[in-house]
Amino acid sequence: MGVEPGRVHFSWISSAESTKFVDVVKKVTEAVRAVGPNEKYVKKELKVA
Repeated sequence: MGVEPGRVHFSWISSAESTKFVDVVKKVTEAVRAVGPNEKYVKKELKVA
């Protein structure tokens, strides 16, 4: 199984496009938060003997 849909985003942003960068980061952050934690990579609680 690969990466879940909604977790990878690509966008071309020039260094002169700071406003676009901010918008893209906000949208990607919202999209990833909406997907929720990736259970495959979240560490479970460590049991200490």
